[in-house]
Amino acid sequence: MASQETAMADQFDLYGCYQCGKCTGGCPVSLKSRLNIRRLMIEGILGRNLEHLSERLELWDCTTCKTCTLRCPRGLQPMDLVIGMRGSLVEEGHIPKTLIEAMENSFKHGNPWGKPKNKRTEWTKELPEDLKLKDFSQGDRAEYLYFVGCTAASDPRIQQIARALVLTLQHAGVDFGFLGNEEQCCGSEIRRMGESGLFEELVEKNTERFGTYQIERIVTGCPHGFNVLKNEYPQMGGEFQVFHYSEILRDLIENGKLFSKGQQNGSTIAYHDSCYLGRYNGVYKAPREILDKAGTKRVELARKGENSFCCGGGGGMMWMETNPNTRINNQRLQEVLDAQIDTVATACPYCLTMFDDAIRSKAVGEQVQVLDIVEILEEKTGDL
Repeated sequence: MASQETAMADQFDLYGCYQCGKCTGGCPVSLKSRLNIRRLMIEGILGRNLEHLSERLELWDCTTCKTCTLRCPRGLQPMDLVIGMRGSLVEEGHIPKTLIEAMENSFKHGNPWGKPKNKRTEWTKELPEDLKLKDFSQGDRAEYLYFVGCTAASDPRIQQIARALVLTLQHAGVDFGFLGNEEQCCGSEIRRMGESGLFEELVEKNTERFGTYQIERIVTGCPHGFNVLKNEYPQMGGEFQVFHYSEILRDLIENGKLFSKGQQNGSTIAYHDSCYLGRYNGVYKAPREILDKAGTKRVELARKGENSFCCGGGGGMMWMETNPNTRINNQRLQEVLDAQIDTVATACPYCLTMFDDAIRSKAVGEQVQVLDIVEILEEKTGDL
């Protein structure tokens, strides 16, 4: 046990922890779960209960929102400890059934949702017939690769956002293409689930494919894909310029290539900060600037920016069954209802899905709606 204790403490620099408790105090799931980051840190240092990790079901409650890491006064990485412990559970085969299915689907079908590879492009069928979408896999070339993402290619609601983004980019004259049916999972959530082997395989295949098509610039619709391609692929040899769509659209508006026709009305819009766009990458201004330039009546939620409250969808939670009485998305939605917001604006497919689920669960669709920023921009700029 001493060697396991030392390896755990050294790998995650646990000896720097002085048990202030700020990690647990900021954790969005700590009050509704048995997950206690501070206790995990001290147990990692002392080597206690490491032989009983399979019994620590609370390890799967972490949404990897990164709040604990940003709050740590010693600059430690508590979240990485949780992911590392999940990795040990994966190696031992102690994995929730729904996560096993997501991992197997990513291995077999190239996406955690289980959509067949040859149907990856079905989302494009409702685009205008005269729209020519460049396809790298068919020999086309473009300045940008639009990395669609698994959720946008699979979920009917999120497919609407992908189509709106394509129309907006084309309207602005952006030269972009996609990978067609060759696109596969970026691996972001696979890594957060603790399956490092499959993650490395996905990175290797994606990096090789990007190189084959001489892709140097990538725009994503998903902050999770944005983060992993920008910050984690380079650690494994993948060097690209990666942008979230909000950065691209903000610049297009500033350069006069997208124009707003909208005017403020009585309805209020509040932007919900995505963890992976905000806390992970510091992108806070671009989404808000788009909403402002689109003429919306924007207000702020009490918890915003770096202190924004997680939607509950990260870290593999999109594929986990959770107690409806303790779901984080319901807590976040209640904050929106208390603030009497008409529309929640998001820039992440996970956030939109979690809000949408909470709205339907609470049957408050007549009080509040959730829209992606690109949908709001499309509406405000008129027919694209």
